Amino acid sequence: MSKVAEYRKQLKVLLEPPEHLVDETSQDSVEGSGTADAADTQPEKAASATAEVSDEPAHVWDAFLLENSGLPGPRANLELADAVADEGEEELFKRYAQLGPEEAPVDSPSEFLAFCGIVGLGRLLGEGDRGVLEIVQNAASDPRWRIREAVAMALQRWGSKDFVGLMAEMSRWKSGNLFERRAAAAALCEPVQLKDGWRARAVLKILDDITASIEEETDRKSEGFKALRKGLGYCWSVAVSAHPDEGKPRMERWLEARDKDLRWIMKENLGKKRLVRMDKEWVATLQARLTENPA
Repeated sequence: MSKVAEYRKQLKVLLEPPEHLVDETSQDSVEGSGTADAADTQPEKAASATAEVSDEPAHVWDAFLLENSGLPGPRANLELADAVADEGEEELFKRYAQLGPEEAPVDSPSEFLAFCGIVGLGRLLGEGDRGVLEIVQNAASDPRWRIREAVAMALQRWGSKDFVGLMAEMSRWKSGNLFERRAAAAALCEPVQLKDGWRARAVLKILDDITASIEEETDRKSEGFKALRKGLGYCWSVAVSAHPDEGKPRMERWLEARDKDLRWIMKENLGKKRLVRMDKEWVATLQARLTENPA
């Protein structure tokens, strides 16, 4: 059993009524079975007993998630976050997602709750609930880097169910603020989103447009610019390795750019092992071109 499956099982168990409540409800059913009046009250008794633990069932997860968050630390518990996204409900996701930097600061266990909330909203987007899109889009500009990563994961969940819908929205985000552009690139440049040629071509077009926007930026010390630059530093390698015929010529054109940040982005991508595995000779040729033609 995978870790995600194990966590899903544990989360389901946490929502089950305690044994003593189940036993009491069963006993009441037996004792009252002889009279019509007692029988009439059974649904009310059962509902009352269950309400003790399920009136707000989502809250029973809080302590478990905080304890198993993996934070503070270098890596949040992504497997648990996936399980929460699979098993949670909209009310839970929204409650977690509204935890801001003050309530859930960077690298705190509480930040993990916010992380899970955003990833979970991605599942709802995949199920057709566009009402949560504004929350996800706002989170793309969150000052916490893990929350921005959660946005990319949420969008990937959406794309796994409705790639056309995701592409339509990312066609708008590509012209958004720096953080939104970074989220679009990170969400789309994932192998699962590039499993066939037409998808890869569509993603490469958006990636091209986002990359072109770099030249227009004047404040290159902002956190948004740094995030976008870093993201583009690997996104091209993912997209090109997924569809070399389309990706190679698009990437080659950027080697002619004189912009120092664009050249840095291309250099970073050429250093990724996935491109070397794809075509070692092609990579070596492009690296030589960058060296021979400095900005």
